[in-house]
Amino acid sequence: MQRKDILQIGTGNFLRGFSCWMVQKMIDRSLIDSKVHMVQTHGKMLPQAFADQGNKFHVLEQGLENGTPVSRVTLIDCVKEAINANQEPEAFYSLAENPNLKFVISNTTEAGIVFEKEERPKIGEIPNSFPAKMTAFMFYRFNQFEGNPDKGLIFLPCELIENNAAKLKEYMLKHAENWEMPLGFLDWIKSSNHYCNTLVDRIVPGMPKEDYDEIRESIGFDDKLLVKTEPFHFWAIEGGEKVREEFPADQAGMNVVFTSELEPYRKRKVKILNGAHTALVPLAYLQGFRSVRESVENEEIEKFLKDMISEEIIPTLDMNKNELESFAEDVLERFKNPFVHHELLSIALNSISKFKVRLLPTLLEYREKSGKWPDLICLSFAKLLVFYSGMDLEGSQIPLQDNPDYVLAFKEAWKNDKLEGFLNEVLSNKEMWGIDLSEMKGLKEQIVLSIDFEGHKKMLKNRIQKN
Repeated sequence: MQRKDILQIGTGNFLRGFSCWMVQKMIDRSLIDSKVHMVQTHGKMLPQAFADQGNKFHVLEQGLENGTPVSRVTLIDCVKEAINANQEPEAFYSLAENPNLKFVISNTTEAGIVFEKEERPKIGEIPNSFPAKMTAFMFYRFNQFEGNPDKGLIFLPCELIENNAAKLKEYMLKHAENWEMPLGFLDWIKSSNHYCNTLVDRIVPGMPKEDYDEIRESIGFDDKLLVKTEPFHFWAIEGGEKVREEFPADQAGMNVVFTSELEPYRKRKVKILNGAHTALVPLAYLQGFRSVRESVENEEIEKFLKDMISEEIIPTLDMNKNELESFAEDVLERFKNPFVHHELLSIALNSISKFKVRLLPTLLEYREKSGKWPDLICLSFAKLLVFYSGMDLEGSQIPLQDNPDYVLAFKEAWKNDKLEGFLNEVLSNKEMWGIDLSEMKGLKEQIVLSIDFEGHKKMLKNRIQKN
């Protein structure tokens, strides 16, 4: 079996609980012969635990599967080394000399794949941004193997941005051009490497501090790198049959899909998973709930989410209905995970922009397809407007965390004496919604049904007087 090593840019919880775990599963099933070379690209010091533990660690999966609690541990011993690029530049570039290197897997957060103009690094220097680092790394590899097309790599970025691989390729080429690198290198970057846009999905809380002692005793190892995850995992990879053959994760029973079109999977995740999260927050929080799990354990709220997804969200998605319904069932089960405490307020961060991306397109598409407004999404929208009054239904303050301009806009809008004036002021704010929603026929009338404007105004007034 040909050796296929992995350059992993990122040493954090997510990649250790996601891609390292998948690679280990493939190795354990003799589907791939591979070693992972971890590279930390931020900070100046790698955690000492990597050296102390010989780069070995455990992944703990805890959650529900078909309604049954599961807890299982996997030993990860596929990591050959872990280095800090800033501290060990020679070690970083030496990885480019590895003839068996085949993949680059990265997670540098959403802010990692950006273009920042910088000077061409001198030999042995480490550039600042991730795309610049990879440009310098790949140039070293290009020279090491004299432009051999067989020594190109397969890029599988896990950053949560659209077209993550395409953007990484674009920025690498831009650096190469700015640094006036040989045209042969630019051609090699374009033609001898594969850049696969991907979509990842797994909740990885990290170190389970609350029950670590019990876990340590069960595994017989004081694992300072232990990573806790949910059982659910999903990886959509926009790559052809060649990529699937090189990285056979689906053959190891992993929930990995190789596809020619990633966009349907992105929409499915954004609309169903993220959309349900965003719709849940104002509705549940205003009723006194504070976490996702306790919210969905309420029968009314669970029914609201189920009906919203099946009757209003799924009809706007162009995918196999059975697959969508199965994904929706997984989402609701993940929300009930008794091992993960997910605060509603953490999801509420920047709720206006989240609603704009996750629910507003569905609301408008549903209207276009059916000729009517979706009752349940409109109900959630109405509760969001109440949520941004900064006060719940018991008169307690809500700590709003959003664009200060949006928070101020709502504060001013709630000074209106009439509901119509309030809705006109809020819905016409193009900066918030991207369009003038006050012009949408029948939308205001639909929202009016779910807002007790006068009652909430009185509560706001009373709170102001008390303060």
